[in-house]
Amino acid sequence: MTFRTVLALSAAVFAFSGGTVVVDGVSGVGTAPAAAVEVSPHSEPRDDAARVTNAKLKRVDSIELDAESLVFRRGSKTVVEASMRDSRTTVSLLNRLLGTPSRTQTAEGDGGACFPSGTTYTWGGAVRVAALTTPAPAGNAVEIRVLRDAVQSRFGDDVELTGPDGVQVGDDIHDAIADAPKSERVSFGSDDAKAWQLLLEAGWTPDDDQTSEDASDSGTNGVSALTDDTTVTVLGSPMPVHAQRSC
Repeated sequence: MTFRTVLALSAAVFAFSGGTVVVDGVSGVGTAPAAAVEVSPHSEPRDDAARVTNAKLKRVDSIELDAESLVFRRGSKTVVEASMRDSRTTVSLLNRLLGTPSRTQTAEGDGGACFPSGTTYTWGGAVRVAALTTPAPAGNAVEIRVLRDAVQSRFGDDVELTGPDGVQVGDDIHDAIADAPKSERVSFGSDDAKAWQLLLEAGWTPDDDQTSEDASDSGTNGVSALTDDTTVTVLGSPMPVHAQRSC
């Protein structure tokens, strides 16, 4: 893969809602174990998720990243769903299921001119959640990236990680890219090192009071797959396609 392709993918991995492009501000020096969940005070836990027992969480065998939520499942049954508008519940459920994450605190601008303030949690190098200090304009209180196809729970079991329709990191999605309309895909890289962003499921509809020009600049938001050639390397939400605004 060429440097140009790597740079493009890195920017897309850490792009925040509304088309902001930032650099990697969450890995490396400054990462430390998280002893407790510290998330935005603006996010309140949902009662249904807060009541889920550890016994029920222990039976979770897959987590699906949808456009606006994380869905915890046992087989085909939904155990609990965490809205991405609720950072406290999202981080708490992952902490209870996957154990202690690494944690990085960032002030606004630490990771780049458009990087918001917040706390980023990473479990097993597989699930990364940036809990924002204040919710983004689209309404999300977290940004989520899935970096592997599975992660080990704190109970010692493997938990499968998927996107919509079962798409996973490591899958070849050549046909889906070829069949998708141009409005739902973006090409990165060059002829000898192709890479793509493919929208898997739309979400985060712009507010009614947003102008048509603002909506156009925001692109189409939702959960996307990033690829190296046609192999999925990252699943992420929110991750807008064809966003034009720099911040």
